[in-house]
Amino acid sequence: MFSVLFPGQGSQSVGMAKDIYDNFDYIKDLFNEADDTLNFSIKKLIFEGPKELLNETENTQPAIFLVSYAIFNVIKKETTFDITKANFFAGHSLGEYSALACSNAISFKDTIKLLKIRGNAMQNAVPKNEGGMVAVLGENLKKIKDIIENNKNSFHCFLANDNSNGQVVISGKKNDLNKFVEELKILNIKNIKLPVSAPFHCILMKPATKIMNNELKDLKFAAPNNKIISNVTAQPSNDPDKIKDLLIQQIEKPVRWRESIMNMINLGSQKFVEIGPGKVLSGLVKRIDKSVDLVQVNNVEDINNLKNL
Repeated sequence: MFSVLFPGQGSQSVGMAKDIYDNFDYIKDLFNEADDTLNFSIKKLIFEGPKELLNETENTQPAIFLVSYAIFNVIKKETTFDITKANFFAGHSLGEYSALACSNAISFKDTIKLLKIRGNAMQNAVPKNEGGMVAVLGENLKKIKDIIENNKNSFHCFLANDNSNGQVVISGKKNDLNKFVEELKILNIKNIKLPVSAPFHCILMKPATKIMNNELKDLKFAAPNNKIISNVTAQPSNDPDKIKDLLIQQIEKPVRWRESIMNMINLGSQKFVEIGPGKVLSGLVKRIDKSVDLVQVNNVEDINNLKNL
């Protein structure tokens, strides 16, 4: 039994999936369709950069989705590995949209348009460089929550991602995050300021929630072919209305990735196939449970290796 994982923001790199684009004409068609749908060349941005522009949230989100969706389709067409037989599909933040599109709950065009809008809305929910995110390393979730709760009169920070054992991400306004980091220093807790200019997955994203609510409310969702693990609940669902509601909530709610992986393992998944750029999610899974098998697919060589599984 296996599950499929789709990456989120932070996995992007200039040149990702270029060998896949070069080798398959139907992937060229898909990238051209993406350019036409978005009214700009996301293909050129993915393959040539500049990196700074690719890293802007409104570009990163549709770009990572496009690459993940392209790889998924090559696996389906070029290998005997039946990726559609997965127990669950799960994606980290924007990756949940990749999961839904690959399980035929939303069309490719609707998904890439939604992610352009979502990225723009999330980037602009807080004035640029007023907010940010900090990764806290080597400490348990309860301790970090206690630090935030015990200092709520001094600063306002929010849990954004429970990624793995020993890795949680906190969002907030810059001044609050600086005070939070000072508190971590006193306690000798390692942390890294992330290279993002907005505080994702917290209450500060409320303006983005309103925009996505308007975008999603009239959009037709089908029941996905595979059970989708929600970032909000860490539980599987294939009810279209519930999934749509959870996608709206997802903007402000923490990503419960650690629990999602644990729940998939408890429900029988012993192998995880990460589809898309980078290997970030595999690294997180390894921290959660070293005993599971991990496969990453992000280039032609990986796809050829998959044929032998």
